[in-house]
Amino acid sequence: MTENTVPNHIGYIIDGNRRWAKSRGLTTAEGHLAGYNAISDVAKASFDAGVKYVSAYVFSTENWKRSEEEVGNLMSLVLRLFTIDLGKFKKNNIKLLILGSFDKVDEKIIKAIKRAEAETAENTAGTLCLCFNYGGHQEIVDVVKKVVQLNIEVDDVNVDLISGNLYKPEVPSVDLIVRTSGEQRISNFMLWRAAYSEMLFLDKFWPDMTKQDVSAIIDEYNNRSRRFGG
Repeated sequence: MTENTVPNHIGYIIDGNRRWAKSRGLTTAEGHLAGYNAISDVAKASFDAGVKYVSAYVFSTENWKRSEEEVGNLMSLVLRLFTIDLGKFKKNNIKLLILGSFDKVDEKIIKAIKRAEAETAENTAGTLCLCFNYGGHQEIVDVVKKVVQLNIEVDDVNVDLISGNLYKPEVPSVDLIVRTSGEQRISNFMLWRAAYSEMLFLDKFWPDMTKQDVSAIIDEYNNRSRRFGG
């Protein structure tokens, strides 16, 4: 029997919080809270299974288009994660990294992000990469800006140079991207790191995700044959 292979990096596109709430007669805010609570459970189950990196798409650069009330609610949850709930990640030895732009982000949240990253920097049980105010296009634009400032020769621009200037370049490529809610698109998520990612689309809303789903996800990954173009 072939031994199971655990993905080194799973990226979760969190989708369906609002529809989950609507189907239960709840408010949008209650849906986002339920989705928020699922993040730590799914991440911990992934780490317990041997996954080293977990990315969660928690707020995209396009999400600013939502209502002021909804954006405000999401920002409150983000601030809570980096302050009130920070102890949970420290207790579980989980390292936090935030990928994204600080453009439009409140200074209070920026300070909380920097503190959370600093206080979990030495943790070793797994790295949770929160894609906050993140967009794959914007990440690549920001890389190009950095490269232009280096004033290097055109022939010196290569894959390694681009990879080394991504947000948090130590984060490896994504082995498996999982999207919930039945939608089948990646919505500007990890465009560079997703070049050879396996894709898995689940027909359930994010707040319904459990540790049993994580086991099933890893089993499905083991049924795939990754050729990387070979």
